[in-house]
Amino acid sequence: MPTNANLYQALRDAFPADQGSTAIETDTGLFYTWRDLERGSAMLANFLKSLDLPEGSRIAVQVDKSVEALMLYLATLRAGLIYVPLNTAYQSAEMAYFIADAEPAVVVCSAHHFGWVSQLAFQAGTPWVFTLNDDRTGSLLNRAAHASDQHTPVPKQAADLAVIIYTSGTTGRSKGAMLSHGNMLSNAQVLKSYWGWRSPAQGGDVLIHALPIFHLHGLFVAIHGALINGSKMIWCGKFDTKFVIQALPRATVFMGVPTLYVRLLAEPGLTHEATSHMRLFISGSAPLLLDTFQAWQSRTGHTLLERYGMSETVMLTSNPYSGERRGGTVGAPLPGVDLRIVGEQGQPVPTGEIGDIEVRGPNVFAGYWRLPEKTAQEFTADGYFKTGDVGQQDADGYVTIVGRSKDLIISGGYNVYPAELERFINDLPGVLESAVVGVPHADLGEVGLAVVVPRADAQLEGTHILARLKAAVANYKVPRHCVVVPELPRNAMGKVQKNLLREQFGAPH
Repeated sequence: MPTNANLYQALRDAFPADQGSTAIETDTGLFYTWRDLERGSAMLANFLKSLDLPEGSRIAVQVDKSVEALMLYLATLRAGLIYVPLNTAYQSAEMAYFIADAEPAVVVCSAHHFGWVSQLAFQAGTPWVFTLNDDRTGSLLNRAAHASDQHTPVPKQAADLAVIIYTSGTTGRSKGAMLSHGNMLSNAQVLKSYWGWRSPAQGGDVLIHALPIFHLHGLFVAIHGALINGSKMIWCGKFDTKFVIQALPRATVFMGVPTLYVRLLAEPGLTHEATSHMRLFISGSAPLLLDTFQAWQSRTGHTLLERYGMSETVMLTSNPYSGERRGGTVGAPLPGVDLRIVGEQGQPVPTGEIGDIEVRGPNVFAGYWRLPEKTAQEFTADGYFKTGDVGQQDADGYVTIVGRSKDLIISGGYNVYPAELERFINDLPGVLESAVVGVPHADLGEVGLAVVVPRADAQLEGTHILARLKAAVANYKVPRHCVVVPELPRNAMGKVQKNLLREQFGAPH
C-alpha cells in the first residue's frame, strides 16, 4: 500500500513522543500541547468532513492570527481539502475577486467582518461561512466542538493540490499559485537539514513565531519548520519588540522580515547578552539593507541569514548555516533546486552577469489556478519557472537579487503590485494616467510612490488621491507619497520609464 503523502501525516510523524509537552506558548499566557494540536485539528477535520464537501473543495480563510487558525490549516490538510489563506487587510473589492476566483465551498472570517464577507460569499454561491476569532471564539469552533477528536489523514499523492496562495504579476490580476503536498514537504525537509534544526535529543530548538500566518514566510517556512522538527513555538499574536526581546533567552530561532529587524534594533534591550541563547536569525520576504545586516552583527554578535523564495516556489536559495553569510546576497540554491541566470534570448549568461532568474525543483508549483495559458507562458520548454526577478550569481554560487522585472514593491514584507494601484488611480475623477513605483524607506525597505497626471483643467491633490485609495485597498498597499506632474517620461516605444521616476522622486523617506 503506498505511503500517504498527505503533508499533515509527515508533520504529525515528527511530533515528539511526549504528546503532553508544550508545542505552543502564546503571548497571552496560553499553553498548547502537541496533543492539543492533534485533537483540535482532528475535530475541525471531522467537522469539515460532516459538511459533505466535494473532493477538491477550497477553504478560504481570512482570520486574525491564532493557534486555532493554525489548527484549521492543519485540519484542511488532513481532510484532503485545499487551503486558501487571505491577507487580513483585504477589503471588499479584493475579497470579492478572491471568492469569485477560488469558488470556495467554505469561507472562514473574523466575526467583526462576518456581515460583509458573508454577503460576498453567499452572492458568489459559497454554501458555508463560519467565524473564527483570535480569542478562541466563533461559530467554527462552536460547531466543531461536537466532532470526534480522532481522525485519520486522508490519503494523498505528493502531486495533489494542498494550497492556493494568491500572488500577482505586472497585469495586476491576482493569480492563485497551486502548491502541492509534495512541494511543501520537500522544502520543509530540505530547510530542516540546511538550517541545522536541532532535534529534542540535541537540546531542541524553540522558534519565536512573530509573523502573520496568511503568507508563505509565516505559514510554510516558519510553522512547517517548527512542526517537522517537533520544536516548540513562542507565539506572538502581533509583533511586539519588547515581548520578542523578553522571549529571546528562552528561544533559539527567530524568523522575520527586514522591517522587524529594523524595529528590534531600535530597542535598547537588544544586546549581545539578550541574544546569547539564540542559534539563528533568518531574514526574508524583502531585500535586507546592508546597513541593517551590519548593525545586527554589531549589536548582537549574530550574522543574519538571508534567503530567497516566492509564493510559487517556497524557498529557493539561502545563505549557509555553516559557512560565510554574505550581506547583500540571498545565498546559493538549496539542495535539489536548479537555478540559472539567463539573458534576453533565454541563454545562460556568464558568471557574474545580470539576467533573469529561472528555477526548477520539487518545490516549484504546478501552475496558476485556472490559468493554463499563463502557466505555460511562465515555464520554459525544459521545465524552468521564470521568476520575474533579475539577479546575478558569482563563482561561489551566491545569488544577488538586483531588481524585479515585474516591478513588484515589497513593503514591510508584503507584496504590492503597482498595476493594481494604477488601475484604481486611473479610475478616479480627473486622472489621466498614473505610475506607481517603489522608493527606499528606512523602516519598511520600500514604499509606494504614486505619480499622477491630471486631465486637462482638472485640479488634483496628492493627499486626496491617497485618501481615496485607503478606502479601496489594504493599507499596506497604499503609497506613502503622491505627486502630481504634467506628464510621465516615456521612451521611443511609448513605455513609461519608471526608472526615471525612481531617480527623480526616489530619495529615501
